[in-house]
This record gives sequence, C-alpha cells and structure tokens, in this order.
Amino acid sequence: MFTFGREQKIFTIGNVKIGGQPGELPTVLVGSIFYDRHKIVSDPAKGVFDKGRAEELIKRQEEMSDKTGNPHMVDIVGSTETAIVKYVEFVAGVTNAPFFIDSTSTDVKMAGLKYSAETGLMDRTVYNSITFHVSEQEVRDLKNIGVKSAVLLGYNPRNVKPQGRVEVLKGDQNTKGLIQYAEEAGIQNMLVDTAVLDVPSIGMAAEAVKLVKQEFGLPCGGGPLNAVLEWKRVTELGENAKKVCAATAVTAMIHAGANWVLYGPIYNSDIVFPAVAMVDSTIAYTKSRMRQITIQTKNHPLYKIF
Repeated sequence: MFTFGREQKIFTIGNVKIGGQPGELPTVLVGSIFYDRHKIVSDPAKGVFDKGRAEELIKRQEEMSDKTGNPHMVDIVGSTETAIVKYVEFVAGVTNAPFFIDSTSTDVKMAGLKYSAETGLMDRTVYNSITFHVSEQEVRDLKNIGVKSAVLLGYNPRNVKPQGRVEVLKGDQNTKGLIQYAEEAGIQNMLVDTAVLDVPSIGMAAEAVKLVKQEFGLPCGGGPLNAVLEWKRVTELGENAKKVCAATAVTAMIHAGANWVLYGPIYNSDIVFPAVAMVDSTIAYTKSRMRQITIQTKNHPLYKIF
C-alpha cells in the first residue's frame, strides 16, 4: 500500500471525484458499451441497438455503484459519426454518470464531442484518448470544442517498460509529451491510462501507475480486463478461471495505486464492483488506521459493504 510523496490531484468530472492518494476516494469503474461486436448493436454504422438491453446494462452498473460506493462512468464506443451521436444521446438520457467518448477514429470522437458541447454535456464528457499519434489538428479541435477532461494513453512504442510511460507523458527536448499536448488543448482533468497490452504486461502497467503518480500526481488507471478476455488459454484453468482472473487483473492495478479502471464490457459489472469494493475497503481501513490518509467521502465501500 503506497502513500506518494507528491501531492495527488483530485478532479471532479460530472458527479464523480477521481484521484488522490490510495484509499482517500473509491476507485472509479468504467464499463464499455456499444463496442465492436457487442451483441446489442444490430447496425454499428447507423447506431441501431437494443435500447431496452442497453438501459438494463447501464442501470445494472449504476445499481452496483450504489451498492458498493464505487463511482461509475460509461465508456461509449462508436464506429461512425452517426452512431456515436446516437449513443451519447442515449447514455446521457438514462444515467447522470460521466462518460468516455471512444473510437478508433478521431473524426468519430470529434463528432461525439461536438454533440456533447452543443447539448451542455461537456462537464460529464471524457475524451478517450490523447495518444502518441496525436496531431496538432486534434489539439486545435479539442481546444475549439472546449473539452476539459481527457485520457492520456501512456503507450510508448519506443519503450514498453514502465519508465516508457513516464517518457511519453513528459516528452524530451525534441518531442512534446502528452501532458504538454493536453495543456495546449485546454484539458484540465487529465486521466492517465498506463496501457495494458496483454496479460503479462499487467504488471508493467501496474508498476507504471506508481511511477506516473509519483512523477506527476495525476489520477492513473487502465484497462486490464480486456487482456484477460483475449487470453485464449484461460479456460484451460477451470470453468471459473476467466471470471476470477478478470477480477484479479483489475485489483492488481488498484493495489498499485490506480484511481480508476476501464473494466471492459459493461456486463462484467457484477464481477468487478464487489472485488474492487473489497480491495478499496482494505486499503482505506489500513491507511486511515495508520493515519496516512483521511477518507474523503462517507459513500466509501468501507462504509457501504461492511
């Protein structure tokens, strides 16, 4: 259990506080919806989906958040400009939670951001994400739209070790770092994703959480669960192995100091929230009893599940 020497920033995005020293605030959990091959989507180009099932999934995540005290956000994934706008409109209408706007296409993400700005949703919106591929045009667009919150993806193809995440965020004499790009874009709330690539790299990403928080004091997290879902041989370990390993992957990041976790498909909320709530409680209890932190909210898993 870590207490970082550097002051740890806490940001408010919509109705959620995120960041701080481990134990001060509950871990924020972000479930993905409308992702590639999500069965509730019948036409990904036009954004046609089963609204009843989508609402059930979001409400179930919301229910698990209420039960555990872990705040939640929704990661909205879209493949076209038409689809992303429909998805954002829907999600914003069924939950008050903040949401990520996510796509492999920058143009699609910009369409979602513009809709958020036009409809007064920007305080709940997180851009996912600024990467080492960032362009000056992307920075100008983010600034012009008025985006305030963004994920900075700490993947560094030139150095995949934990220190490489720090390097891509910081930059050097010849290359701007992602933090500088974000500042130029007007981003106030920076969430660092320490880039899980596969199951073996979860340890690298967890170690990077410690380095990034110590260096910059920014809220850190990542997406370890998708790596488990893509691990083909996990089923050879037993019928419950995938669920157990999924929960373990998420809590490994939290033990390293992560403030938020993108936990993959939103249907995993039943698995992830209880595991994270338990770990959050043990960290907060120990560190508060040792007078290393003050728990910042009464709506903490420590008070909700015990």
